[in-house]
Amino acid sequence: MNIGTVKEIKRHEYRVGLTPACVKAYATAGHTVYVEKDAGLGAGFENDEYTAVGARLCDTPAEVFAKSDMVVKVKEPQKSEYELMRDGQILYTYLHLAADEALTRVMVQRGVKGVAYETVEPDHHTLPLLRPMSEIAGRLSVQEGARFLERPQGGRGVLLGGVPSVEKGKVAILGGGVVGTNAAKMAVGLGAQVTILDVNIDRLGYLDDIFQGRLNTLYSSRANLEHVLQESDLLIGAVLVPGAKAPKLITREDLKLMKKGSVIVDVAVDQGGCFETTHATTHDDPVFVIEDVVHYCVANMPGAVSRTSTMALTTATLPYGLQIANLGLEEAARRSHALARGINTYRNKVTYQGVAEAFNMQYTPVAELIEGATT
Repeated sequence: MNIGTVKEIKRHEYRVGLTPACVKAYATAGHTVYVEKDAGLGAGFENDEYTAVGARLCDTPAEVFAKSDMVVKVKEPQKSEYELMRDGQILYTYLHLAADEALTRVMVQRGVKGVAYETVEPDHHTLPLLRPMSEIAGRLSVQEGARFLERPQGGRGVLLGGVPSVEKGKVAILGGGVVGTNAAKMAVGLGAQVTILDVNIDRLGYLDDIFQGRLNTLYSSRANLEHVLQESDLLIGAVLVPGAKAPKLITREDLKLMKKGSVIVDVAVDQGGCFETTHATTHDDPVFVIEDVVHYCVANMPGAVSRTSTMALTTATLPYGLQIANLGLEEAARRSHALARGINTYRNKVTYQGVAEAFNMQYTPVAELIEGATT
């Protein structure tokens, strides 16, 4: 199979879909790999590192797309890349289609086989290709939230860890999954007062155990949400519904309960955000203020630490990518329920229910399409 990767063009996105180590793995398995020139520079990988392991450099993304049976990316295609995709081509990347109707319809119209990292799901109901970026985004959410709590950045001027004789900053985290747990690790490590809210009592019990009483756990009821809104200096949205839009837990009216200069970080922004006032921002203009509350809503947070996040991401995505390359998508999906769940579009059909429901489009189970299908 011909495999390709291109330079990411989303604003301030520095990650890359394939490292030189990935190229070597594909080449060793007998595949040809095309890499757009300078694609890896943002993550610290030079062109000669790719050619040394067998990659063929291309001058343009159009050349990569034209030559590749499967394109491996990090972020969803941008508008200038729409016309590069073709019928039957495999696109293996983060897609977040439930938050992007235009891209969904383009992929369906162009007949793209879209495999979304964020919905690849083994039978034990984990999300192995989302997990590494969730871990990084969770940790960054506190790091960035702490920065924008500083007064010169527009925040309240609160040091999360406090100092002797001064109350510590208060952090509330909505969601106790991978993002929330990693945010809690950072916030607790800084010495803040931390509260996690979730609707899963078992998960709250688990978090209480592993943090050994160093944070508070609350059931995510309306009353408890209103309580933490009034108390918190930093509020982190860490809610995920796999493959679907995030629920809006906090309204604009709710922001009036918060302290002036407090900060909210919406890690769910890729899935539409869990705050009503969320809209996606970029690393060069990361925040905006509504109702005197600073909003940090960068849609590609892990891109800020591109070397770390590229290494973590590709370690997770490579094994599944090799399955697709070695077997073809159809046979790989027949053998792997996890990969089958990752297929969001197949030819001209939407094959992920959450995406179809988001835009009132027809849903077709992927099993009906790949049964007996060949590459």
